[in-house]
Amino acid sequence: MATKKDAQKHDDSPASKSDVLREPAERLFAHELAALAAADKGEPPPGWRLSPKSVLTYILGGKVGDVVITPKYIGSPRLVEIAIATLATDRALLLIGEPGTAKSWLSEHLAAAICGDSQLLVQGTAGTTEEQIRYTWNYALLLAEGPSPKALVPSPIYRALDGGKLVRFEEITRCPSEVQDALITLLSEKVLTVPELSHHVQAKRGFNVIATANTRDRGVNDMSAALKRRFNIVILPVPTDIDTEVAIVARRVREIGSSLRLPAAPPADEAVRRVVQVFQELRRGQTADGKQKLKSPSGVLSTAEAISVLGNGMALAGHFGTGRVSDRDIAAGLLGAVIKEDSRDEAVFVEYLENVMKKRGGDWEALYKACKELV
Repeated sequence: MATKKDAQKHDDSPASKSDVLREPAERLFAHELAALAAADKGEPPPGWRLSPKSVLTYILGGKVGDVVITPKYIGSPRLVEIAIATLATDRALLLIGEPGTAKSWLSEHLAAAICGDSQLLVQGTAGTTEEQIRYTWNYALLLAEGPSPKALVPSPIYRALDGGKLVRFEEITRCPSEVQDALITLLSEKVLTVPELSHHVQAKRGFNVIATANTRDRGVNDMSAALKRRFNIVILPVPTDIDTEVAIVARRVREIGSSLRLPAAPPADEAVRRVVQVFQELRRGQTADGKQKLKSPSGVLSTAEAISVLGNGMALAGHFGTGRVSDRDIAAGLLGAVIKEDSRDEAVFVEYLENVMKKRGGDWEALYKACKELV
């Protein structure tokens, strides 16, 4: 079984060598992007750094010469092809899905591969203003000298238009409708007007928008039909088979442990599978064999939260345990993941422990007892 020393000995990933807590994708995977560019025999669309097929290889993984391209997204290749093809047209891309379905993750890696810059980002919130998606001013300079290019502070969208790059718009449905409406002209006309300077910024080739929206936020600020028509929509599903979700969780937990330099070995495959099975059964409201109906908690129980449970377990094991993730370390995070939005979810979890986990016995017994200590 892997130990803390084993993990440290074999961990030579780029993330583990950097002093930056979270490097952008284009820096973290610069060697993969360089290898793909050097071997790329396809024709990149105007403004792109790689051909669509090389972008697909970067996202789904493969091998170029001696360089292994690690998979960034584990899921339907067809959905990724549709997303890439959309960005080569004049239509924007909208990624929709439940929380934790890798919308932001995929948008970051698409931007890194296509234009080499994933940091042109607008974070949609209730407080996002129209100025934040167009431009604002350095008011000291504005008052001293009046409107001038030097006093203008361009937004990420302004810079993407001017530089022919992709801009990411996270959680677009969290923005007020007037902010969303400001995007319609930008996406239709591909121009941003600065009336104070009598200036028009024409989008250069390569410009496009990748937006994300959470299906749980539906109704917060619904997108208008006019804005939806400017997007091709790709729905990212929650993984339905346990093997796919286990592969996603195990990979991300290893990467996070490496990036944060947690002093513990990644959890055993069996432990990852147990956590994913608990998440899937509670999410679906039935046991894995379909023989027993269950109550589902009010929260989402996303793949991202399963990753968080195991990452937190690694931190506990490394700092307060033996360096090997135990069932007690997993139970500590599992409880918070299930019971986080409604106190009534505790009864749902206890019912699951008694009627499902306890009856399984065997390998599940230690996790059952660790969970029971906490409820």
